Amino acid sequence: MRKFVISFAPVLYIWFLSLTVTMSTVSPAISHDDEPPLVKGLSWSFYRKSCPDLKSIVKKRIDFFLSKDITQAAGILRLHFHDCFVQGCDASILLDGSASGPSEQSAPPNLSLRAQAFKIINDIKENVEAICPNTVSCADITTLAARESVKKAGGPSYRVPLGRRDGLSFAFKNVTVANLPAPTSNITTLINAFSKKSLDKTDLVALSGGHTIGIGHCSSFSNRLYPTQDMSVEESFAQRLYKICPTNTTNSTTVLDIRSPNVFDNKYFVDLVERQALFTSDHSLLSNSKTKKIVHSFANNQTLFFQKFRRAIIKMGQVGVLTGKLQGEIRSNCSALNPPTSYASTLSTLVDDAQILEL
Repeated sequence: MRKFVISFAPVLYIWFLSLTVTMSTVSPAISHDDEPPLVKGLSWSFYRKSCPDLKSIVKKRIDFFLSKDITQAAGILRLHFHDCFVQGCDASILLDGSASGPSEQSAPPNLSLRAQAFKIINDIKENVEAICPNTVSCADITTLAARESVKKAGGPSYRVPLGRRDGLSFAFKNVTVANLPAPTSNITTLINAFSKKSLDKTDLVALSGGHTIGIGHCSSFSNRLYPTQDMSVEESFAQRLYKICPTNTTNSTTVLDIRSPNVFDNKYFVDLVERQALFTSDHSLLSNSKTKKIVHSFANNQTLFFQKFRRAIIKMGQVGVLTGKLQGEIRSNCSALNPPTSYASTLSTLVDDAQILEL
């Protein structure tokens, strides 16, 4: 009589390999150790009681729009940056012009902001208002929308402190221009501009990594082609740009990151190392020993880039914020101030008082 011996070794080996592969593909838990301190008045759980579904509403609407057009992620992220760098993260960029003058949107640096980005923020606001009327600021919605856009494009998730209030005015043209670094900026100008917002060189390089998605207009980099070619531009890349912008008046666009234009990753830094950066401001990151070192470290380590980007964008999202009932308001419509004595203003003050007690 034959004896049959069943070996479980192959089965166990296959199971072990499967477990190993599964574990290797699970994203590590996000550490909060490297998060910057919070500005007084902001909280990680600001709307926990007053609008508990806020984050899910924002995520749902961002998923809806970006599933149709992932390129809008860059537009929303840029909108967040342009808002925070001009009189703080107060949603002043969303205001339409008034009798007092043209809005921030009409200033030259903002003319290329995507119209669809504004529409998406307004759509989210309408959806939030339907559930939590007169409760959530446009500034907080913009900040959350930027986070969800980064995630949707493949970038890192990060926590967003909330409690911002909306500004009661917009900046004039000269203030807007003075606070937004131009794409032709050199490294000294960039470092100074970011330093004024309490952002250091690591923050500068990490936030510049936002150029891993998005587009640039010929007018923003034609200085590297005309009247003569900037020799710091890699030759094949320069020839590619000449085809897109055959004259210095061509009104065309091209992607900021030629390797993975719609994916939020570290390929932008690979572009820089290979001398294939689009803007002068991008390439200038290699002209300072400290920022150059950071560029190379991010090009070699996407995990490190994501870690530093999380910290930098949380810091940026707290620049010049308005908090508390004595500052700003909760706009009912992101593109317009509330009427002076509206019910919305009164109710938003009451809501704010209640949320301060939660803190």
